[in-house]
Amino acid sequence: MPQIAQIMETYSSQIFWLLVTFGFVFFVVGRGMVPRVMDTVSQRDSQIAGDLAAAQAARDKADDEEEAWRKRENENRAQAQAVIAKAKADAAAKSEKKLAAAQKRIDTKLEKADVEIAEARNAAMTEVESVAAEAAQDIVKQLAGVKVTAANAKSAVKKAMTNV
Repeated sequence: MPQIAQIMETYSSQIFWLLVTFGFVFFVVGRGMVPRVMDTVSQRDSQIAGDLAAAQAARDKADDEEEAWRKRENENRAQAQAVIAKAKADAAAKSEKKLAAAQKRIDTKLEKADVEIAEARNAAMTEVESVAAEAAQDIVKQLAGVKVTAANAKSAVKKAMTNV
């Protein structure tokens, strides 16, 4: 086989160039570029770690500020509730005073109206008694032919009205 014979003739030359190429790659890439890449990776790792630490510190600070804000808001809400409760109590007290004053005015008007009604009833009863007394005088005069005095007719009408 002629191909194998040709490979054997160039075998030593190929090994030489293979070693030269690997040596070149080892020194250029392995000794020159890899340390720089590793330094860059290390710097990136340290920068990322620093950024993460700064982000965590910022998050912790934000959480603390949020907690303080929530506490202030809860205190403000409690104060607002207290103000609302006080305003409701004040309004209820004012309404109660107004209602008491209105009730007093109504009671006064009712008492006055009761007095007026009683006076009107008494006046009406007096009028009814006097009309009934006149009617009784006329009826007795026409039926019995007897003349009755006004005082006797009034006393008879009063006596009859008290029995009713």
